[in-house]
Amino acid sequence: MPHHVEPDGEGLPIPNRISAKPVRRTGSIVAAVIVAILAAMLVKGLITNPRFEWNIVWKYLFNERVLEGVGYTLLLTVISMVVAIILAVVLAIMRKSVNPVLRGVSWFYIWFFRGTPVYTQLVFWGLFAVLIPKLSIGIPLTSVEFWSVDSQTVITAFNAAWIGLALNEAAYLAEIVRAGLEAVDPGQAEAAQALGMKRSMIMRRVILPQAMRIIIPPTGNETIGMLKTTSLVLAVPFTLELQYATNAIANRIYKPIPLLLVASIWYLFITSILMVIQSMLEKHFGKGFEARPVGTKGKQPPLPGKTEGEPKDDVDKTNEAAFLGYNA
Repeated sequence: MPHHVEPDGEGLPIPNRISAKPVRRTGSIVAAVIVAILAAMLVKGLITNPRFEWNIVWKYLFNERVLEGVGYTLLLTVISMVVAIILAVVLAIMRKSVNPVLRGVSWFYIWFFRGTPVYTQLVFWGLFAVLIPKLSIGIPLTSVEFWSVDSQTVITAFNAAWIGLALNEAAYLAEIVRAGLEAVDPGQAEAAQALGMKRSMIMRRVILPQAMRIIIPPTGNETIGMLKTTSLVLAVPFTLELQYATNAIANRIYKPIPLLLVASIWYLFITSILMVIQSMLEKHFGKGFEARPVGTKGKQPPLPGKTEGEPKDDVDKTNEAAFLGYNA
């Protein structure tokens, strides 16, 4: 091959190839410089400003009370989200039910809990023992009781906190789940019915696995939001979570800014872990929808209009839909 003829990516000669120079993008370079300068100013201000009192931040970052607050915050987040996800799936399926009673109950639940502030709901759960002093099991609409218990022994501050958070979050997640279910091609359910599968099995084995690709990203966002919403359980009142713990220390030593930074660092750390988990789940449930190149590069025949000497890079853009099969 002559030395003046440059080969392409597949080793094939391209005569009279044009050596194009990239277009200079001055605007993006200027914008990058400005953003870098502003970021450097922000970092310098955070480090050198004595009012942040970083020595106090490092002193209380691993304080026993703070670590206890981190634990309760994580516990509230996990319990609330697990209960909310289970309830949301039930509500979403009820919304798609052929039974008008089930659809109406699901709609009313979502309307009520989305229409009232979570802080107000938590206050009512904190007053649950006042509103309903006794929980009992008996014959409905009569005074006959088989079993009863004092509400205060069941609805403690911790239980009231996660119940209130879970019930509120379920209303939002139900709409996310419903959107994911409706995004699945109806032909999937029809094909499963043709195989003799029951509605429950179709939902469990065909619809939900495909809908998870759409459900996971907003659910991850809701989980991160729940982590920060736990700071509102003071309304119950529940006083062992992270935000209240740092506020209590700040009120005792009269240093609100350093303790706010302590809470912020812990929230950022936990949020970063949740974002990594969300990314892993998105990759897992998106496996069957990834586009993959067909064949080996350079081995496909040329497309119509191409010759043997022309590059075949565009052939690699032909994809196959690799779909995960679900057997009855």
